[in-house]
Amino acid sequence: MPTTPAYVAAFLIALVVTFAVTPVVKWASRRLGVLAMPSDRAMHDKPMPLLGGVAMLIGFLAAMGIAWLTGGFPAMFTDQMPTIIGVVVGACILCGVGTLDDVRDVSAPAKTAGIVLAASVMYLFGVTMLYFRPPFLDGLFVVGPGLAPLITVLWVLGMANAVNLIDGLDGLAAGIVAIAAGAFFLYGHKLATAGVEVLPPDNPSPLICVITAGVCLGFLPHNFNPARIFMGDGGALMLGGLMAASTILVGGQTSEEYSGQVFFFFAPLFIPFFVMAIPIIDTAFAIIRRARNRSGLAEADKDHLHHRLMRLGHGQRRSVAILWLWSGLLSLFVLYPVYTGKGNGLVPIAVAWLALILLTFFHPGTRRARLQEAAEEEHRRLEQVAAVSEEPVGDDAVDAPAEPTHPAPS
Repeated sequence: MPTTPAYVAAFLIALVVTFAVTPVVKWASRRLGVLAMPSDRAMHDKPMPLLGGVAMLIGFLAAMGIAWLTGGFPAMFTDQMPTIIGVVVGACILCGVGTLDDVRDVSAPAKTAGIVLAASVMYLFGVTMLYFRPPFLDGLFVVGPGLAPLITVLWVLGMANAVNLIDGLDGLAAGIVAIAAGAFFLYGHKLATAGVEVLPPDNPSPLICVITAGVCLGFLPHNFNPARIFMGDGGALMLGGLMAASTILVGGQTSEEYSGQVFFFFAPLFIPFFVMAIPIIDTAFAIIRRARNRSGLAEADKDHLHHRLMRLGHGQRRSVAILWLWSGLLSLFVLYPVYTGKGNGLVPIAVAWLALILLTFFHPGTRRARLQEAAEEEHRRLEQVAAVSEEPVGDDAVDAPAEPTHPAPS
């Protein structure tokens, strides 16, 4: 069974390598001219390097390679080697597809085909949904060989796009994925060490999660507001694919029940909906919004959760912090009963939720923003009224014809 120091070492390697490589990638991105230009939809006002996903991939590969070479996970890299290869190759494909889109615009169908290719590779190497146990219901559904590829591909496609959509403010996606990966590492590690044969100790999901968290935290100092580099589609798609793979390897391959004394989590596949709730909710709202407006699913807009928070009057940093806190509380909602077997600890979590709701919607900054918006609207109305009142009306609107001039008699 992997030891805690082995996981800590993998985390630190991912963090340090990503942090160290990112400035080099930033320099290369500027030299190559791969920059995110300012636009009406973008939140930045100057060209930004866009190849941060390459640095994140290097950090992920370095941590995974050193974990293999140092022998801290012997059973994992023996019994689960095909699965790990599938995850690594899938991550490379996702980063490659996203980076290609960052360098030169790729059509939405082509990008989707690339994500499907990565998901198919993961499936062929063992990252596949085998079981599904609905939450709060008895019974275990075995995913048949006909549906397993489809469900696996849809899961990876959904997660990759969810992280990509939430990547709209400096540090937002990296922070949320770091929180979700850390939470899912703790959850998977608990199942692997619970002593009830819920998850095999050599399951690679905890290692994938801890490395993903390290990559995100190593990149975050360069990406937090004011950002000096963006992860781009290459980083966002890769992070979404890694979270999809890790959740499939726990939830989709666990047939045994596991429950605390009071609050039962016997549906591991349900847990990702909590730890990745913010990207999933944002994606669901985006699909509904674009279907209602009859616009393309790939068409960008400024109605995501972070945009709405900013319209409420929160700045970039506070909007990001609020969404981080929501992700942390939702993850805590999952982890506390799993680790303690008690449900009464959810009371302070509920109080924290209430406080966060008050902060989100009733912060003094939101009131000032509403008052300022109302004042600006009134100013525009008065300008329109003044413009209308100054327009000439009736006969005055027609200039009198100029009187003919006659030359003076000679």
